[in-house]
Amino acid sequence: MWLLSKMGDCELPESVSLGKERPRQQTSNQDIIINFGENSSRLKGGDAKKGGFRACSFVFALGALENIGFVANMVSMVLYFHFMMKLDLPTSSNTLTNFLGSVCLLTLLGGFISDTYLNRLYTILIFGSLEVIGLSMVTIQAYSKDLRPDLLCQKDCVKGGLALMFYGSLSLLALGTGGVKGALPALGADQFDSKDPKGAKQIGSYFNWYLLSTTFGAVIGVSFVVWVSMNEAWYWGFFMGTMTAIIGFIAVALGKPFYRFPPLGNSPLLRIVQVIVVAMKNRRLSLPENSDELFEINDKDINQYDEKLSHTNQFRSLDKAAILPQETTPEPWKVCTVTQVEEVKVLTRMLPILASTIIMNTCMAQLQTFSVHQGFFMDPYIFGKKFPSASVPVIPLVFMIFLIPMYEFLLVPFARKITGHPSGITQLQRVGVGLVLSIISMGVAGLVEVKRRDQAIKDPYKPISLFWLSFQYGIFGLADMFTIVGLMEFFYKEAPSGMKSLATSFAWLSLSFGYFLSTAFVNIINTVTEKITPSKTGWIHGDNLNANNLNLFYWFLAVLSTLNFIIYLFCASWYKYKEDTAESETGTKSRYDDQVTQN
Repeated sequence: MWLLSKMGDCELPESVSLGKERPRQQTSNQDIIINFGENSSRLKGGDAKKGGFRACSFVFALGALENIGFVANMVSMVLYFHFMMKLDLPTSSNTLTNFLGSVCLLTLLGGFISDTYLNRLYTILIFGSLEVIGLSMVTIQAYSKDLRPDLLCQKDCVKGGLALMFYGSLSLLALGTGGVKGALPALGADQFDSKDPKGAKQIGSYFNWYLLSTTFGAVIGVSFVVWVSMNEAWYWGFFMGTMTAIIGFIAVALGKPFYRFPPLGNSPLLRIVQVIVVAMKNRRLSLPENSDELFEINDKDINQYDEKLSHTNQFRSLDKAAILPQETTPEPWKVCTVTQVEEVKVLTRMLPILASTIIMNTCMAQLQTFSVHQGFFMDPYIFGKKFPSASVPVIPLVFMIFLIPMYEFLLVPFARKITGHPSGITQLQRVGVGLVLSIISMGVAGLVEVKRRDQAIKDPYKPISLFWLSFQYGIFGLADMFTIVGLMEFFYKEAPSGMKSLATSFAWLSLSFGYFLSTAFVNIINTVTEKITPSKTGWIHGDNLNANNLNLFYWFLAVLSTLNFIIYLFCASWYKYKEDTAESETGTKSRYDDQVTQN
């Protein structure tokens, strides 16, 4: 269990030598041989010729095509729930945030499966089939009048068979979409050798280009598809999202000959449990003064895709899992390697970073729900053309299409010369910039709502322009550009070799908690303000947005985000980066290149 099991195109030796055990008090060094059977492997040289940006182009294609329907649904479904499915304003918003939260939470399932049981491509295709079925069910319900509530229905309209179809389709769509997004980013990142200095730089660039591809899809989704949904028919918009997703999955399948597939590892959860269990068993043992006396495998037995982690002094109680008692044979559940212990430490150090980005994603949920409702009560004409309120995010998305290449070609090389970091700035610095911008976005959103509401009360027939929403969307778009890519790159690079997909899904897990927290905040704020306000009405209640205090809710989130940013600074400064061989050994040849030379 100490060595990640390998599968795929591999040589399968009958045994693997763990080399010499690190010296322990009163114990002589000895060679330890443990039979791993088919779980051990070495990479064939032919696999080294695959990968790179050529393979990633298929990933970019799916990222763009699948995101067309996903983002269109993300920004417009709240109106579909409200006007077509007859859900009230808070319920429609909460239904959407719960759906999106479920999508992001289920990325963990896709990541776990693609790390342990299936390669990333097969995981994507299986979950992609479920996503297509879910989209088809949503399309059918939007098309059939018999599967929607009566237009005159006022309350409790979604029930019985309608509710089964409605929530069943959303559940299947959430499961499929979540599984795809949990495996797709890591499939592209796997095409580069993170142990090579050049590969380390390319991984950072890959995540920028991955964001750009999804942004292209988002632009099409929030502009053309949303326009079709709101001006032609909802089912046409859902149908277009279904078809683009199908084309995307076909495209990513065609890239199979070009992909590099890392061998599958042991269950990440099992490795974590082993460390905790063995550390508990050894809790009465004393830690050696020298960490070199802890149990570890030999460098020569490290597989190309594996990595040997150096010992750190954080969470010392876990080090007891790497103590091999005298006269004890090294076996799983009796001792863990230092590397295995450090893997658990890495994941533990990630948790505060993950937690301190949740509030930002709660803020983003408001732009996909309440800000869309705001736009519905504003002047939809921009530059003389009618603009659907749900399409306002296209403005910052267009900016991002230009900003991402500028960031990659101008800012990163400039910052790299100053900092020496392959990505220009560290991933946590990039996330920090995004958190600051999200605070500004919520403050601006509150000001825009005050202006919109005051004008609506003063003269309902002359509302302010929809263009005012572009400020909060634009600032938050920049925040998202910094944060989501920073998080994905951070979790991928810092994760142990057998947990890359699962760890990358942590970025989506933060989104999930943010969406669910948004639902909780709406309910809590309404409950509390109904009791303490003179009017005895909540800040966000009913369907009349002009009678609400949405601006106060935005400012509440801005204050909360500020406090969260202070906590994030402590977490980021406390975090100890995993030793990055690619950065410390500049000039070292890639192991992939070495394999090619030998063959």
